Amino acid sequence: MLIEKEFLNFSADKLIQLMGRIETCVGMLTAEQVWTRASDKQNAVGNLLLHLNGNVRQWILHGIGGQPNHRDRDAEFAAAATQGEGREAQELLTPLRATVEEAVALFHTLPPGRLLERTSNQGYEGTVLAAIYHVVEHFAGHTFQIILLTKQFTNEDLRFYAHLSGSQPRKDALP
Repeated sequence: MLIEKEFLNFSADKLIQLMGRIETCVGMLTAEQVWTRASDKQNAVGNLLLHLNGNVRQWILHGIGGQPNHRDRDAEFAAAATQGEGREAQELLTPLRATVEEAVALFHTLPPGRLLERTSNQGYEGTVLAAIYHVVEHFAGHTFQIILLTKQFTNEDLRFYAHLSGSQPRKDALP
């Protein structure tokens, strides 16, 4: 297998794994917890879900796939349940899941030769490979924020890595 195909397949698999972990976490939270902010300088899980959807759409589906860019980044962070903008968890997860699945499909069909093409997103210039790497890294960072918030809200061990200590992991925990 070419290293380029391995990179694309790994990137696709990682986004799917992280999406599953987000769905597990959000499924454990109440509607109030999804929109709770510890302070006005922090984001709620709901904001992070909106933000991840916008980021993947802009960087992958628009920047690489050529779809129109309709992102309103500021609105992702401004949304709040108290302002009547807080959507139910499933209303946030469904479009995010669809966006991730579109990105994964694009990764699986992207000709490896395109990885060195130049692209521009949010004023950043780079290669398609760099854009994919950025999105997977960014998605992982916010996923781990959602995991931490879920642990804080629920006081539960999510058991994503339980297999490392010989315990039974969650069914959705293994790659």
